[in-house]
Amino acid sequence: MACKFGTCLAFFFLLASLAVIITISVIQGHKRVFESRLKYGIVIDSGSSRSTVHLYQWPAEKQNNTGVVSQTLRCMVAGPGISDMLVDNAQDQQSWASIRECMNNITKIVPADQHNSTVLYLGATAGMRLLHSQNETKSNEILKNLQNYLQSLPFNFQNASIMSGKEEGLYGWITVNYLLGNFLERNIWNMWVRPAGGKMVGSMDLGGASTQIAFTLPDPNAQGTDIVQVSLYGYEYNIYTHSFLCYGKNEAEKRVLAALVKNSENATHVTNPCFNLGYNMTVSAESIFGTECIETPADYDPKQMITLKGSSDNGACRDVVKSIFDLTCTKNCSFDAVYQPSVGPGDFLAYAGFFYTAQAVELKGISQLDQWNSSTWEFCSWDWPTLKLKKAWIAEKYRKSYCYSAHYVQTLLVNGYKFNKDTWKHIDFQKQVHNTNIGWSLGYMLHTSNMIPAEAELVRLPMANSVFGGLLFLFTALTIVSVMFLIIKAVRACY
Repeated sequence: MACKFGTCLAFFFLLASLAVIITISVIQGHKRVFESRLKYGIVIDSGSSRSTVHLYQWPAEKQNNTGVVSQTLRCMVAGPGISDMLVDNAQDQQSWASIRECMNNITKIVPADQHNSTVLYLGATAGMRLLHSQNETKSNEILKNLQNYLQSLPFNFQNASIMSGKEEGLYGWITVNYLLGNFLERNIWNMWVRPAGGKMVGSMDLGGASTQIAFTLPDPNAQGTDIVQVSLYGYEYNIYTHSFLCYGKNEAEKRVLAALVKNSENATHVTNPCFNLGYNMTVSAESIFGTECIETPADYDPKQMITLKGSSDNGACRDVVKSIFDLTCTKNCSFDAVYQPSVGPGDFLAYAGFFYTAQAVELKGISQLDQWNSSTWEFCSWDWPTLKLKKAWIAEKYRKSYCYSAHYVQTLLVNGYKFNKDTWKHIDFQKQVHNTNIGWSLGYMLHTSNMIPAEAELVRLPMANSVFGGLLFLFTALTIVSVMFLIIKAVRACY
């Protein structure tokens, strides 16, 4: 009788435990049905060479005061960057038509009842930083025209401003680590949590007019003009970030060309060791010297035409590229006497111009420094017809500059940021992470979402995760004990 009672009791606990497990799991899963609605934000990235409009969304209920943001739309604006506005009327009309088309598409995507709560920002970067230092009146007029248009839209326009280089570097770092999942990951309950033992990745951005580097510091109390503290998802991060204006890929190339012209015996016919042999190009002096990044010669004539003749000379190219850097400081600094802690053994993700250069020499992703050096020398040693044949997939307007660019990237990373053979292999050259383009705009939206009020949840979870986990553990244990008891009973009944 006692044996039958024990068996019945075990069956009861088994069935009851299974019923409770199923019930609490179904109840807890109801959150998916009652999640609060989405919020939206628009960021216009106005770079030195082009503008891009990004639409982001995130649940109105935030995680530790920061939105879990995803990209909904990325719209490329036709024409050059906004720093080239007010020069060519036809070019301006093309840009304005494209901006309006992008914004019209976004207006259709965002629900009409959320237009006035959707924040809208425009951030101008290094191209406008240069223009502002050169012609403040013109840069203000360009921003004012854009501001007037953006204010006419049904969205909650916040500002149109020129970002600092430090901000650009910081937001790029946030983007990289967010996309890599270093801030948040989903746990077994489908909730966002901080990854256990997660580590942050440094970021390096190479634009047309500036380049940025940013990485976390092990010392939480470190202080300095290039060290910033940022709070994301309830945690504090100490980050070194610095931007080098005039060291973007395009502006640095102008500085290289200027150095070649100044050191040439014939100022109108100049040998360019960074152009492949057989490639010649004639440009105006203004296209080289017409920038705040270069001091103009005493006899400068902006309309003077200069012929640049390629020679495929790797050694001379590397030397002239290196000459634009001030490398006299060697301890705790990068170049131009700028303080920088050691890049150490940490991982870095290099994007934008870094990626496109790596792609040109067929070394995107992770590579060795020796590989980069040998691929660069091979690329630059080809004559122009051979290069056209081997790299036909690269547009000519870009193809001509990749020999310079490959030497420039290696010089910047090795002589500038102080990467070596051991640390180079921790650099990952990428354009995207999980099909999302890398740039500062997503990081800007994440950082800004800290300041956007969250909405209350429509329905909260029926029980806290800790309670749910405890109950699940308890009744799972009862289920296991009951099954084991019944198995033992069955075995004994056979003997």
